[in-house]
Amino acid sequence: MCNNYYLNCKYMHQSPIQLIRYLFWIMKVSIITYLIIFGLLPIIFHYSYTIQKKILFLNFVQWPLNVDFSKPELVGMKGTRNFYLQTDQQVKIGLWQILPQSLLNDSIITTDDDYETMLKNAKRPIFLYMHGNSGNRASNHRLELYKLFQSLDYHVVCFDYRGYGDSEEAELSEIGVVSDSKYVLEWLLKIVNGTAPVFVWGHSLGTGVSVHVLALLATEKVQPAGLFLESPFNNIADELSEHPLSQIFKHLPWFHWVIVEPFYDNYLRFESDKHIEKIQCPIMILHAEDDNIVPFALGEKLFKAAINYHGNDTNRVQMTRIDATHGFGHKYICRYKNLPNIIKSFVHEVRKNQTD
Repeated sequence: MCNNYYLNCKYMHQSPIQLIRYLFWIMKVSIITYLIIFGLLPIIFHYSYTIQKKILFLNFVQWPLNVDFSKPELVGMKGTRNFYLQTDQQVKIGLWQILPQSLLNDSIITTDDDYETMLKNAKRPIFLYMHGNSGNRASNHRLELYKLFQSLDYHVVCFDYRGYGDSEEAELSEIGVVSDSKYVLEWLLKIVNGTAPVFVWGHSLGTGVSVHVLALLATEKVQPAGLFLESPFNNIADELSEHPLSQIFKHLPWFHWVIVEPFYDNYLRFESDKHIEKIQCPIMILHAEDDNIVPFALGEKLFKAAINYHGNDTNRVQMTRIDATHGFGHKYICRYKNLPNIIKSFVHEVRKNQTD
């Protein structure tokens, strides 16, 4: 009988006063816990720039662990060299250059000079990849995408922002990672010198980085051949508001002040919906409907902002919606069977329009 009426059995021997005290204690603990989670912690977050940066960039989440970046073949990357660039802000950046499929068996490509010559004399398209937050250039879903580019016979250059991978520790900020990326893109464009089209591919946070970079370069009349935005958001305010972890705090009347405003006050904005106005190269947006990190609606908002600025011209802005039934989520659009054709078609159209 006690098993069926556990609560009654547990408390039947206690006096009403003891039961009231117990319930009062439960209520007190609950209130204190609530105030800590929804009061104290948000206030600490609001005033801590360090915590804000950690949450946004997640560079402390290094996966996979113990990567020897000097030996990319250990993570399955063939025809790949590891090298470093010193930016104009004196930050050492770690990069990989990945050869296209057709050059993998070329035994004469062994030294850094050999690899650089391949870029200088490139005839095939070159992709510069800007990754999202957490991990590094050796993360699994990124490796899958590099291999896809390689199989399409494209050159690839990928790198880690400051504080990621084996790149140098330096002050993390939006302008910091944008400066790193701008330097790498300018270096690549200078090396290639127009011999082959250079495309930029940004994923997640990397879309905010790449759009900002291209907006800055547009003021200098410099642009790559095209821009791919995989799983993008329109601005950090909306991304913070829609991120799954934010949902437990959104009921708070002070949510915007506590969570969103400090990012803007500290210039962690990634306002792609504003920067995209300045971009002069063709743009392809790719987004999965089942993305639960950057909701599809935010990618759609960015697309609408782009066509609002550039007009409904498919030669300028396109968006590919990937059905949720595929289950690719935030990271694995690289597994979409139609992706190779989407990339090849976009690259072909860009090159065709450049020669017309």
